[in-house]
Amino acid sequence: MMSFQNSAQTVDSIFLFIVAISVALLAGIVITMIYFVIRYSRERNPEPENIEGNVWLEITWIVIPLILVLAMFFYGWRGFRFMRTVPPNALLVKAVASMWQWNFEYENNRTTEILVVPSGRPVKLIISSRDVLHSLFIPAFRIKEDAVPGIQTYLWFLPDRIGEYDLFCSEYCGEGHSSMITKVKVISAEDFLKWYQEGTIKPAGKAEKDGPGLLQKKGCLACHSLDNSKKMGPTFKGLFGSTVTVIIAGKEHELAADDEYLRRSVMEPQAEIVKGYPPVMPPQKDNLTPEELSEIIEYIKELK
Repeated sequence: MMSFQNSAQTVDSIFLFIVAISVALLAGIVITMIYFVIRYSRERNPEPENIEGNVWLEITWIVIPLILVLAMFFYGWRGFRFMRTVPPNALLVKAVASMWQWNFEYENNRTTEILVVPSGRPVKLIISSRDVLHSLFIPAFRIKEDAVPGIQTYLWFLPDRIGEYDLFCSEYCGEGHSSMITKVKVISAEDFLKWYQEGTIKPAGKAEKDGPGLLQKKGCLACHSLDNSKKMGPTFKGLFGSTVTVIIAGKEHELAADDEYLRRSVMEPQAEIVKGYPPVMPPQKDNLTPEELSEIIEYIKELK
């Protein structure tokens, strides 16, 4: 049975162990060097002297570093094994990364922008990415794992302190990387059960049929605003029915922002780049169902 209680203690203890060995080695080398400088100075030894090898000394400086390196390896491997072995009672949450936003999906189909977890219960995060390489990093719990397009990765941690903690993307993922920040909210087990059941009793699919909810869940609001504020992409407010200047094959064109234009912009965003905005939006063919796309378009049409 491992003696570590959580990932933070595991990482900290290994780090301190390696630092302690490094400091001891540094001190030993510096002290020995100073001793040699004084002991074998020119004043004390005006005539050079041939010093023969010492077998036991050579064995010592080979065996001791070997033991230290193996100790660091074993301690690190033990910690790695602990951090990759998920307890059977862990709460399962899907962490979905997209430019530039995190979404967390619970087993009761509830979706949030912040990670809400109960204190004292292990949490397993199933991590994936909708577009490019991201990396989920929670410094307070010393955990980090890449979110790779096309595959699922995972990590687990034990939130043992009630409070709010930062959650970052630690892999540069484009112009909006610095804003890809959210929170881990650790609450009591009783409060979490109430919060979780609130999500369970909601009619299935209710959030997905709501325009703003869909835009948030699919990561659209990380780049597009609903109030004319400037972001990475054009605002949705007043977009429908307006005239949009786009770049097609290096040439400017003016298009009417009708239903068909909105569908093309979502499904094939690189074909018609809105002037003044970077071509960073990935195609959403695998991210939206036809029903969800229609719901989003209907909501955008209401933003006069």
